[in-house]
Amino acid sequence: MLGKGTKLYSVLRMKCPKCHEGNFFEGHPYKFSTMGRVNKKCSKCDTKFEIETGFYQGSYYVSYGLGVALFVAVVVINTLIFDTLSPAPLMLSFLFALILLFPLMYALSKIIWANLFFKYKKSNNSKIL
Repeated sequence: MLGKGTKLYSVLRMKCPKCHEGNFFEGHPYKFSTMGRVNKKCSKCDTKFEIETGFYQGSYYVSYGLGVALFVAVVVINTLIFDTLSPAPLMLSFLFALILLFPLMYALSKIIWANLFFKYKKSNNSKIL
C-alpha cells in the first residue's frame, strides 16, 4: 500500500512524484528558513517541478480541504474528550492545532497538488553523477 509507485508514498515521504527517489522540498517543513520551498528539479530524474509560473497557487484548494479536515478532526476530538461543546474552547483548540500543524499542511498541500499532475514512472536509468 505504501510502496513506491503509489501517490501516497510520494506524499508521505515528500519525494519526487515522478521517480519517488529525489526530495521534493529543499528542507524539512518545520525548518522555517526553507519552509515550503520546492526544489527546482529532482536530483535523481531531473523532472522540473514547476510546470509553469504560479503552478503551486492551485495548492490553495488542497490547503482549504486540509483545513476543513483538520476542523472536523478537532470537533470530533473535542466531542470525545469533553461532555459539552462550547464555542470558545472549540475555537481555541482549532487555532492551537492550526498553528501547530501549519507548516506540515502547507507542505502537504504542495506535494498533493504536484501528485495530481505528475505520474510515477519507474526508471532503471537514474541520473549519473
